[in-house]
Amino acid sequence: MQTATLPPKTKQTKTDPASAAGLSNANTGLRSFSLNVNGTERTLNLAPWTTLLDALREYMDLTGTKKGCDHGQCGACTVLVNGKRINACLSLAIMHEGNQITTIEGIANQTETGGLHPLQQAFIEHDAFQCGYCTPGQICSAIGMINEGRAKTTDDIKELMSGNLCRCGAYPHIIDAIKTVL
Repeated sequence: MQTATLPPKTKQTKTDPASAAGLSNANTGLRSFSLNVNGTERTLNLAPWTTLLDALREYMDLTGTKKGCDHGQCGACTVLVNGKRINACLSLAIMHEGNQITTIEGIANQTETGGLHPLQQAFIEHDAFQCGYCTPGQICSAIGMINEGRAKTTDDIKELMSGNLCRCGAYPHIIDAIKTVL
């Protein structure tokens, strides 16, 4: 029986898979770029086809943004880019260099007190979640919708939030929470 001596374990960061494999970016097709996420500049070495969703979840450990359908149909991956809502599963991470990206983890940090954003508090007060899986996307989408300034009525809210699905059916509570913040 042969035994093998393994090299001592070193801490490898998820943000640099090429270095972990002992390869340079030129040999792997990886690109080095920076993203400003929740007010923090982060440098990544990723394949240019990496989605923003995968960059957030897999390489930055920001798992509040959920992967639902991975086709842009459910809204679970909604984040804010420069204050506008986008589906992170449909957008390449490298496209957002120089943009301000806000995930659910950064929403509370935008308040003056560092406490919950008013919409987060409204979701709690109106019991606007059940399992909670869609909640981060619902909150980010609602903040983006409010920033757009087009929602004036309940029907407007329903239409403008129709890209965010809730399998538990908490829609009436979600709408009530949004209405209290409008």
